[in-house]
Amino acid sequence: MIRIVLAEDQRMMLGALGSLLDLEEDMEVVGKASNGEEVIELVEKLEPDICIMDIEMPLKSGLDAAEILRDQPCKIIILTTFARSGYFERARKAGVSGYLLKDSPSEDLATSIRTIMDGRRIYAPELVDLAYADENPLTDRESQVMELIAEGRSTKEIAKELFITTGTVRNYISTILDKLEVGNRIEAISRFKEKGWFK
Repeated sequence: MIRIVLAEDQRMMLGALGSLLDLEEDMEVVGKASNGEEVIELVEKLEPDICIMDIEMPLKSGLDAAEILRDQPCKIIILTTFARSGYFERARKAGVSGYLLKDSPSEDLATSIRTIMDGRRIYAPELVDLAYADENPLTDRESQVMELIAEGRSTKEIAKELFITTGTVRNYISTILDKLEVGNRIEAISRFKEKGWFK
């Protein structure tokens, strides 16, 4: 019997998913969580074979939880609506066994779970294409500046934090706006977030 823990903050989705998997003869949902902290506790306590979780959840995201649970024997499957290359990249680095999209047919989920139990990894095909098509164009340093911009820091504060001059920060910001093809900081933050490039 494949023992499964589910984590999803939308209660209806959580219930539907649980009922669906319980219909499979070789699967049993042993725990349900509605946020990232609960799922970590459940996995550590129940030691399931598989943990299926959404990305955007309260307290901790599915990606945060996946990174924390990385050394657990439980195999992690991310099930999300977000086909974003940054999320996918982070999930892969966290060692997840599957990254599936919620709009896939429901029978695909059960098949994927069995395949993953056999030791294989499964990633939604559109993500693999995205990962290669959509690399973050910013250097590590530019990404660092971008993170500080997103935190609402001023040019002066960024300069102080990174031990560089305000002129250098302005140059970085101008390069970031060019590379992201946007007109201002707000648009840059939203483009960066939409692509899932924030760490």
